[in-house]
Amino acid sequence: MIRIRLMFSLAMANANSSLHGALEGVSSTSFATLLSFSSTLVVMAFALCYFFKFRLAGTEKAKQPPLPPLLLKPWPVVGNLPEMIKNKPTFRWLHELMKQVDAGIACIRFGNVHVIPVTCPEISREFLKKQDAVFASRPISMSTDVTTKGFLTTALVPLGDQWKKMKKVMVTDLLSPTKHRWLHEKRVEEADNLVRYVYNQCKTLDKGGLVNVRVAAQHYCGNLPRKLLFNRRYFGEGKEDGGPGFEEEEHVRALFTILSYLYSFCISDYIPCLRGLDLDGHEKIMDEALQVVGKYHDPIIEERIQQWKNGDKEAVEDLLDVLITLRDEHGKPLLTMEEIKAQITEFMIATVDNPSNAVEWALAEMLNQPEILEKATQEIDQVVGRGRLVQESDFAKLNYVKACAREAFRLHPIAPFNVPHVAVADTTVADYFIPKGSHLLLSRTGLGRNPKVWDEPLKYKPERHLKADHGTPLSLSETDLRFISFSTGMRGCKGVLLGTSMTVMLFARLLQCFTWSIPPNQPGQAINLTEAKENLFLGKPLVAVASPRLPSNVYPA
Repeated sequence: MIRIRLMFSLAMANANSSLHGALEGVSSTSFATLLSFSSTLVVMAFALCYFFKFRLAGTEKAKQPPLPPLLLKPWPVVGNLPEMIKNKPTFRWLHELMKQVDAGIACIRFGNVHVIPVTCPEISREFLKKQDAVFASRPISMSTDVTTKGFLTTALVPLGDQWKKMKKVMVTDLLSPTKHRWLHEKRVEEADNLVRYVYNQCKTLDKGGLVNVRVAAQHYCGNLPRKLLFNRRYFGEGKEDGGPGFEEEEHVRALFTILSYLYSFCISDYIPCLRGLDLDGHEKIMDEALQVVGKYHDPIIEERIQQWKNGDKEAVEDLLDVLITLRDEHGKPLLTMEEIKAQITEFMIATVDNPSNAVEWALAEMLNQPEILEKATQEIDQVVGRGRLVQESDFAKLNYVKACAREAFRLHPIAPFNVPHVAVADTTVADYFIPKGSHLLLSRTGLGRNPKVWDEPLKYKPERHLKADHGTPLSLSETDLRFISFSTGMRGCKGVLLGTSMTVMLFARLLQCFTWSIPPNQPGQAINLTEAKENLFLGKPLVAVASPRLPSNVYPA
């Protein structure tokens, strides 16, 4: 550094000497020549500064660890966006590149953003356990901006005061064990309605006992949060058989559309100045889906707020009432109407997909391995019997049923990547340099199907999750990040208790109440387990034959 300063001082001294001589002869030299000389001097000074700065930066960079292995050599400015645009769906292309690198961690540049996909549990733990605070933020994206009404919610917003405020609301006021117990009867109502709906479906003569499991599962996962939030199952009249009406079908369809386009590798997420062009068409799709959701949510929310203002409502009956009645230290409403609307939308999309997808996949796998289906059903019969319906109080003893659900989360996750994390500072992980602003993508499929971690990773084997001590209740969470059922860390899922109860209840009620079999006209007498191309859902919705297996008086009327 001293040497650099000395060189710069000598250069400036020589330049000043030349300038002094030029000024002495100004009477015989044109002003234009002097001006040109002065400009050259300024350029020389800036060039020297830039040169020395570059030398210093190069020296510092040489001391840094390397970036994770590059999946592709990036183009200037745009990085690998041209390849991203060309290879759709992007998540499948990235996973193919990851297989070629076979390093457990890699790097690819989209625009000026370093994207870090990870498939190794050990490295994942270093990110979200040892350095959790460094990766506790979220990227700013078009999809999350419009979904959260400008980042007013919890799960999808960057680190900051708004996140802290809404996190406290979620943990203390919406998803606490106390609130979970308070909402128990509402969950039971929707579990009973699920059984009623499937029972009516399999008793319909013209359907031959065929039940669309995806429809049943997704609408249970739509009905339940509607009941918790709004104290209602239906936005419209619904159906007498317990099934969804047009309004509920449209609502759930819109929720899944929003989920499909969250963090969907949108061009403007990496070059924000292009957002107004909507080059992918994603923003238009998101706006339309959010309008549908708002069409059903907003009138209820606005009317309820007015009821509390007018004194027409005094009793807290659901989570919407909880949000409206929260007060700050001055006794004023803690949340604005826009915050309530945004958080309710986020609550809905957070609950509708994971349990329904896991149960559909689990039942599909078990139909192809009937011995597993029989073993799970026997466990329920032993714990619960056939004289009553399974209840949440039974869950602790249903370890094999939960092992089946865990295996579905491992092998068939709802999304290819976990919700992205953002590095808030430069750091080093697994001896690799991770620059500030990098997007961390933990691969749900890469972790859960990692052959270095799992024996026969593509085979559905629930037994792998059972502990030697069979009496210890099995959890659906996986804290060691060998797979991801519910995210962990500072930005982890706050609704694990609710998500677990939804998943196990949906699964256990379907197994206990009905005998399931493959439709007689199914090719090869097996369920086709091929994934959809554009996502990780079962390629075709699971349709199976269901028949009641309990005494008729046990089924809800």
